[in-house]
Amino acid sequence: MGTWDTGPFDNDTAADFANALDDAEPEAREALIRGVLIRTIDATGYLTESEEAVAAAALIAAQRPGGEPVDTSYGPETPMPVFPSDLWALADEALARIASDEAGPASNWVDPEDWKQWRAILTRLRAVLAPPPSSIALFDVQP
Repeated sequence: MGTWDTGPFDNDTAADFANALDDAEPEAREALIRGVLIRTIDATGYLTESEEAVAAAALIAAQRPGGEPVDTSYGPETPMPVFPSDLWALADEALARIASDEAGPASNWVDPEDWKQWRAILTRLRAVLAPPPSSIALFDVQP
């Protein structure tokens, strides 16, 4: 894997994924993103698509309040469709799977500072993607 920085699209695999999204028909982009997230969640053993899943999660998070725009230098150049809300939870679950995989992407960082920056990016993405807290009170407790 050619990695030049810690951002979601700062590696060859994610940049290739961005190119695939650009090459896809507009109506197929959501399916590409959904597919990589589901395959990452369901993967057993080595997470072969973790870089793509992080990039997909970044695209979804960019559409959420508090989300950061995706750097178009390496990210997709074409506009993404508005993603349905069910992708938020899938993206969060895929990131949780990636972050917990000790033998996966977390082990690829040689410089501990890069590893910390990468983990911080995953944490920020997950904070934006996490489902909002329930606004329905389960119990009304009186003192």
